[in-house]
Amino acid sequence: MKTNKPPFSARRLCLSLLAAGAFALPMASQAQLQEVTYLLPAPGTLPAFGPWMLAQAKGYYEQEGLKVNFVTARGGVDVAKQIGAGNAVIGGAIGDTPIIARAQGIPVKAVAVLGAGSLTQLVSHKDERIESPRELKGRTVTVLAYTDTTYYALLGMLSKVGLTKNDVNIQAAGPAGVWQQFAAKKASAMAGVPDWTVSAMDAGSQVDVMPADLYFKSMAQAILASDETIAKNPQLLQKLVRATLKGMKDIMTNPKAAVATYVNHVPVHKGKEASIEKAFELYNKYVYAAQKVPGMMDEPRLVELQKFYVTNGIVPKEVPVKELYTNQFVTK
Repeated sequence: MKTNKPPFSARRLCLSLLAAGAFALPMASQAQLQEVTYLLPAPGTLPAFGPWMLAQAKGYYEQEGLKVNFVTARGGVDVAKQIGAGNAVIGGAIGDTPIIARAQGIPVKAVAVLGAGSLTQLVSHKDERIESPRELKGRTVTVLAYTDTTYYALLGMLSKVGLTKNDVNIQAAGPAGVWQQFAAKKASAMAGVPDWTVSAMDAGSQVDVMPADLYFKSMAQAILASDETIAKNPQLLQKLVRATLKGMKDIMTNPKAAVATYVNHVPVHKGKEASIEKAFELYNKYVYAAQKVPGMMDEPRLVELQKFYVTNGIVPKEVPVKELYTNQFVTK
C-alpha cells in the first residue's frame, strides 16, 4: 500500500526546521521587547516595591512588550529630577512628590497612585497607649529624614492636634535607625511605613498602628512621568501603569500567593516569608485599600495636601493642581 509520506531525510529536515522555528519565536519576541529604565526611590528589594517586583516576576511587563530595568535613585525627589531631566521616562516616589518637584521647576506629574491611603503610619509601643498625636508632646519620635515625606506626614498629624515640631523631640534616624531606635525603646513612636513596622515587630516590639489618614491625608506611592513623556509617549506609560497595577491587585487579592511569587523573584527574602506576608497585609489594610479605581489620584486630597506644604513653608507657592497629576492612564 502506497503512502504519501515524504522520504525520511525530507521528514527529518522538516522536523528540524519546525524545531528551529519554535526555538526562534521566543528569541525573536525577547529581542522585540522595548527596554525601559524604571527609577525607584529606594532599593527594589524592599517589600514596599512588591507590586513592581510581582509585575516583573509574573511577566506583566513582558506581556506589554517591555523589559523593565529597575535602578535605585536617592529618594523620590531625586527620581523626579532625573525624570524631569530626561534621564528616565518613569519612576517611583510618593503622591506628594510632584508638589515639591513643581516648586523647583521640575516638570513631572503623578500618573498613578498605588492606594487610597497614606504610605505613612504613626507606630507606637502598645504599652505606652498613645491614642492621639496629642500624646506625643514631650516624647521622642523617629522619622527617616527631615526632608522625607514621613516627616511631613508627622508634622501634618501634629498640626491637626495643635502641636508643632517644637513640642516633640523628632529624630531623623535614617532607614535603619528609624525602626531600630523605636524597637530599642529609645523612641515612643515612629512615623513609618509598613516595612519598618514589620522590622520592629520582628525585633520584638508590641505595636499600635495609627493611620496618618485619621489626621492628615498624605499620599501612597506614586508613579511619576515627565510632561514631555506624557505628551509624546502616552502608550508606553499606559503599558507601564497597567502592568504595575496588576502587581498591586495580586497582593490585594491573594497576599499569601503573592508572597511565594515575590520571594522566589527576590531571593534575599527567602526564609522570611512570614514577615513579607505581614508587610503585604499592612499595605493592604492601610495603603492599597478603598481606592475606587486602582491607581486613581484623589484630587481634593491633593489640593489640601498642597495647601499644607505651602502653609508650612515646605514649598513657596501653590501651582494649579492639574499640573501635579493625570488620571488618563488609570481610567481605561
